[in-house]
Amino acid sequence: MSSGRPPRGVTLPGPGFVTIAPDPAHAERCLLPTHVTPVTGVGRRDAGKTPSGAAPPSTPAEQQHHRTGNPRGPGEEESDVSSLQRFERRLETMISGAFARAFRSAVQPVEIAAALQRECDNNAQILSRQRRLVPNDFHVELAQSDLDRLAPYDTAMAAELEKQVTDHAQQNGYSFPGPVTIEFEVAEDLTTGRFRVRSRATAKVSSNSTHTQVGRARAVLEVNGTQHPLLPPGVIVGRGTDADVRINDPGVSRQHVEFRVDASGDRLKIDVRDLGSTNGMLVDGQKMSRSVADDGTEVTIGSTVLRVRLVREDV
Repeated sequence: MSSGRPPRGVTLPGPGFVTIAPDPAHAERCLLPTHVTPVTGVGRRDAGKTPSGAAPPSTPAEQQHHRTGNPRGPGEEESDVSSLQRFERRLETMISGAFARAFRSAVQPVEIAAALQRECDNNAQILSRQRRLVPNDFHVELAQSDLDRLAPYDTAMAAELEKQVTDHAQQNGYSFPGPVTIEFEVAEDLTTGRFRVRSRATAKVSSNSTHTQVGRARAVLEVNGTQHPLLPPGVIVGRGTDADVRINDPGVSRQHVEFRVDASGDRLKIDVRDLGSTNGMLVDGQKMSRSVADDGTEVTIGSTVLRVRLVREDV
């Protein structure tokens, strides 16, 4: 059973970076766009132990990552272990013995639960003295053989893992920017008994628009899997309750950007302008204060990407 600490040979020097060295002779370092926790295989009694003599963070990025992580005291570690034991018992109660037999020589569910908890601990961002933001969108990558074994139980396991992560967040004072989601995916580079966790903070998005308005709109704004109509004279996007499209992203100002819509001509005209926000906006990767928006234009505010889609050109 994993103790909740990083596995032997795995270090996390900073956000987006990971060094994988299950075998000291085969180490690789890769830059990734999302948080990633690789976890080594089944039956490893040393999985989750930190290598002795690990060097303290030295670079500014490492020091910042070290500061934003959650220090784990002995009492917290014991709490994590008992929490994982309860998770195992819930699974045993919910799912028949076929589940345990299927995973006897493959990835163990409790290892996935421990990795998800570490993902929260290692990527906690300090927003205030009382609030730390952690990822809420998790993707567990498995070898095809393990994914096939998991298939009959994936819905039940995902629900239990979501509950486990939520309980862990409550115990440690973490906040999620949106609902917790966990998905299982195949990874061709992984062998049986190995898995990898990718995570990101995905902000909750809301608005007062209806499905009918979205369906009739000539253009929509796509945000984190949701669609919002771009109607004349325009739409204000921000974190505040007075915004038309509200995004629970700490990097977004109360009124961050405005999409102005002109439907007076034969062709719909859309432009976007920054409303004096704290962090500004990027339009297709370039920092701008104002820009024309067309089909496919991507506007980034905080950590959230807004994508413009033209769905009808007729008047």
